[in-house]
Amino acid sequence: MKRRALLLGALVMPTAAHARPQKNPPRQATKKVAATTPKPSGAQPLKDAKSQLVAFNASAFPYRGTVPGINKPFLDVQDGKKRGHTSLRGDVYWEDPTYSDRRSLLYLPPGFDPRRPVLIVLYFHGQGATLERDVMARQAVPRQIAETGQNIALVAPQLAVDAGDSSAGNFWKPGHFAAYLDEAAERLMRLYGDRSAGRQLNLASVVMVAYSGGYLSAAYALDCGGATHRIKGVILLDALYGDEDKYAAWMAARRRQAFLFSAYTESTKDEHATLQGLLDKKRVPYAKNLPPALTPGTAAFVPCGGLDMHGDFVTRAWRPDPLKAALAMIPGYALVRDKKSA
Repeated sequence: MKRRALLLGALVMPTAAHARPQKNPPRQATKKVAATTPKPSGAQPLKDAKSQLVAFNASAFPYRGTVPGINKPFLDVQDGKKRGHTSLRGDVYWEDPTYSDRRSLLYLPPGFDPRRPVLIVLYFHGQGATLERDVMARQAVPRQIAETGQNIALVAPQLAVDAGDSSAGNFWKPGHFAAYLDEAAERLMRLYGDRSAGRQLNLASVVMVAYSGGYLSAAYALDCGGATHRIKGVILLDALYGDEDKYAAWMAARRRQAFLFSAYTESTKDEHATLQGLLDKKRVPYAKNLPPALTPGTAAFVPCGGLDMHGDFVTRAWRPDPLKAALAMIPGYALVRDKKSA
């Protein structure tokens, strides 16, 4: 990583034995001294947003293990040298290109300041998505984050590329989520451009956001990811298509430290009823309306309409730009803004 170097001019001052007093020193000498004042160094707020698509070592794919629960190889189809995976719908997707993209999207909004409390938002996209076309452009996730006015760093792994498949890949593996977070902090530090940001990013709390098929990666990150102490909350955007027990167990264990917020359409109505029943059994209170804030201990479920809303749910749910609205409800991360720019 490139580091800034400060070039300091050497000032040669006369010794006490040879110095001659000057009652009125020349103005030119004063200007030279002022010009050598060093510029501020270290962490500073970003003037402009920074983003990057970067290959991770701890990526979701490629994955050569088994599918949890059925003890079946993930790559269960072979055609010559090609290997592929059969989805739940019976479609075959080949490892290349569907399960070979190691990239994650990193984004730091304008004004991002690592000297202040930092929140990492880890976004799991849904089925049939790519980072460029869907997460960045169609769902406008970076824009929504920037418009919250929050000190947020975004990380979004590429899952199955443009495929009707919710497979979690390496996120199925115990401890992998923690390894991914560690690498994400390092990558974000490099993107920011100063090592002084490293400590704050390594200690930052995490909010997981899952849309649609991203629910599966989020569920296993909660269940066996190895970093539950880092997770401040979970936001589900019409994303509860199963594994309700994992979400219920996590919320019951972290009810005093974290929040769970889920907005949904008719497509996941039954799964939400199941999750609420599990929370009832564990005596975890929850609301069925929009909460005033997403604070520790909050569990809330917001119905938003019919299945026709699902495709655009990240940008149109209970209100336009629902991700922006939900993230803005998390207290403690607002950026200090200059009065002139407010």
